[in-house]
Amino acid sequence: MDRFSFFDVEVLTDGEILLMLEKTVPANPAKDWLPSYHFKICDKAGHKVGQCDLRIGHNEKVYYGGNIGYLVEEPYRGNHYAGKACKLLFHLAIRHGMDYLIITCNPDNYPSRKTCEYAGGILREIVDLPKDNDMRLDGETRKCIYEFAL
Repeated sequence: MDRFSFFDVEVLTDGEILLMLEKTVPANPAKDWLPSYHFKICDKAGHKVGQCDLRIGHNEKVYYGGNIGYLVEEPYRGNHYAGKACKLLFHLAIRHGMDYLIITCNPDNYPSRKTCEYAGGILREIVDLPKDNDMRLDGETRKCIYEFAL
């Protein structure tokens, strides 16, 4: 990751949604954070419906927190926006030489679990978070670990 470079991407689209780049964040080795892209998710008319991010690389934090995070605002849920955003992010991850990604969610978050299945993920395991994990310190205890072959 020492020579990591972000690709010049402003908009990713599949014809149904747009991912519009909001920012890139370089790696922070002191916090064990990987470089990341942050996008707003928009419908084809350009209206913001949510947000997503892609973390490039693999480490213990990403195993429990995922390479991709997403949030779709309540009025726009049920349209597969998060799953479609994930599929667009897969292409960007491939450009960075990644051959798999991890997406995680809480076991009782059934909409997110359905998103992972819609996007082609395989549930690898449901794990207890390590005692020193940031999410554990915030009160979360378990994660579903989905793997996506790219």
